[in-house]
Amino acid sequence: MNIIKGDKVVVIAGKDRGKTGTVLRAFPKDERVLVEGVNKKKKHQKARQAGKPGQIIEKEFPVHISNVMIADPKSSNPSRVGIERKEGKRVRVAKKSNQEV
Repeated sequence: MNIIKGDKVVVIAGKDRGKTGTVLRAFPKDERVLVEGVNKKKKHQKARQAGKPGQIIEKEFPVHISNVMIADPKSSNPSRVGIERKEGKRVRVAKKSNQEV
Protein backbone atom coordinates (compact mmCIF):
# COMPACT_ATOMS: atom_id res chain seq x y z
CA MET A 1 0.00 0.00 0.00
CA ASN A 2 1.59 3.25 -1.16
CA ILE A 3 -0.63 5.65 0.77
CA ILE A 4 -0.05 6.23 4.48
CA LYS A 5 -1.39 8.43 7.26
CA GLY A 6 -0.73 12.14 6.71
CA ASP A 7 -0.54 11.97 2.90
CA LYS A 8 -2.46 14.50 0.83
CA VAL A 9 -4.67 12.62 -1.64
CA VAL A 10 -7.11 13.37 -4.47
CA VAL A 11 -10.30 11.31 -4.94
CA ILE A 12 -10.43 10.06 -8.54
CA ALA A 13 -13.68 8.06 -8.51
CA GLY A 14 -17.04 8.02 -6.78
CA LYS A 15 -19.43 10.69 -5.54
CA ASP A 16 -16.60 12.84 -4.11
CA ARG A 17 -14.46 12.83 -7.28
CA GLY A 18 -12.09 15.80 -7.43
CA LYS A 19 -12.02 16.46 -3.67
CA THR A 20 -8.70 16.70 -1.87
CA GLY A 21 -7.95 15.79 1.73
CA THR A 22 -5.44 14.34 4.16
CA VAL A 23 -5.41 10.69 5.12
CA LEU A 24 -6.49 10.39 8.77
CA ARG A 25 -6.06 6.63 9.01
CA ALA A 26 -5.04 3.73 6.77
CA PHE A 27 -6.49 0.21 6.89
CA PRO A 28 -3.99 -1.97 4.95
CA LYS A 29 -5.82 -5.28 5.50
CA ASP A 30 -9.06 -3.88 4.04
CA GLU A 31 -7.23 -1.77 1.41
CA ARG A 32 -9.09 1.35 2.57
CA VAL A 33 -8.17 4.83 3.78
CA LEU A 34 -10.06 7.39 5.85
CA VAL A 35 -9.80 10.79 4.15
CA GLU A 36 -10.68 14.07 5.85
CA GLY A 37 -13.92 15.57 4.47
CA VAL A 38 -14.58 12.73 1.97
CA ASN A 39 -17.33 10.06 1.91
CA LYS A 40 -19.37 11.70 4.65
CA LYS A 41 -22.49 9.88 5.81
CA LYS A 42 -25.11 10.53 8.44
CA LYS A 43 -25.15 8.09 11.35
CA HIS A 44 -28.06 7.92 13.76
CA GLN A 45 -26.76 7.58 17.29
CA LYS A 46 -28.85 6.28 20.16
CA ALA A 47 -29.01 8.14 23.47
CA ARG A 48 -26.13 6.90 25.65
CA GLN A 49 -27.16 8.34 29.02
CA ALA A 50 -30.54 8.89 30.58
CA GLY A 51 -31.82 12.42 29.95
CA LYS A 52 -29.64 13.03 26.87
CA PRO A 53 -31.30 12.81 23.46
CA GLY A 54 -30.09 10.74 20.53
CA GLN A 55 -28.56 12.57 17.61
CA ILE A 56 -27.62 12.39 13.95
CA ILE A 57 -23.86 12.63 13.42
CA GLU A 58 -22.18 13.30 10.10
CA LYS A 59 -18.86 11.48 9.87
CA GLU A 60 -16.32 10.24 7.34
CA PHE A 61 -16.21 6.61 6.30
CA PRO A 62 -13.28 4.78 4.65
CA VAL A 63 -12.76 4.88 0.87
CA HIS A 64 -11.18 2.09 -1.19
CA ILE A 65 -7.53 2.69 -2.01
CA SER A 66 -8.17 2.38 -5.76
CA ASN A 67 -10.37 5.49 -5.65
CA VAL A 68 -7.61 7.82 -4.39
CA MET A 69 -4.21 8.95 -5.69
CA ILE A 70 -1.39 10.91 -4.07
CA ALA A 71 -1.54 14.66 -4.73
CA ASP A 72 1.61 15.80 -6.52
CA PRO A 73 3.62 18.11 -4.19
CA LYS A 74 4.34 20.53 -7.04
CA SER A 75 0.99 20.85 -8.84
CA SER A 76 -1.55 19.14 -6.51
CA ASN A 77 -2.71 16.94 -9.41
CA PRO A 78 -3.16 13.18 -8.95
CA SER A 79 0.07 11.23 -9.43
CA ARG A 80 1.27 7.66 -9.18
CA VAL A 81 3.86 6.71 -6.57
CA GLY A 82 7.29 5.31 -7.32
CA ILE A 83 10.01 4.10 -4.98
CA GLU A 84 13.65 5.15 -5.16
CA ARG A 85 16.68 4.42 -3.02
CA LYS A 86 18.48 7.47 -1.64
CA GLU A 87 21.40 7.05 0.76
CA GLY A 88 20.31 3.49 1.53
CA LYS A 89 16.76 4.53 2.42
CA ARG A 90 13.55 3.72 0.57
CA VAL A 91 11.85 6.98 -0.52
CA ARG A 92 8.41 7.46 -2.09
CA VAL A 93 8.42 9.70 -5.16
CA ALA A 94 5.56 11.28 -7.17
CA LYS A 95 5.89 10.09 -10.77
CA LYS A 96 4.62 13.37 -12.33
CA SER A 97 7.16 15.77 -10.84
CA ASN A 98 9.75 13.25 -9.57
CA GLN A 99 9.66 14.90 -6.09
CA GLU A 100 9.55 13.16 -2.72
CA VAL A 101 6.14 12.67 -1.15
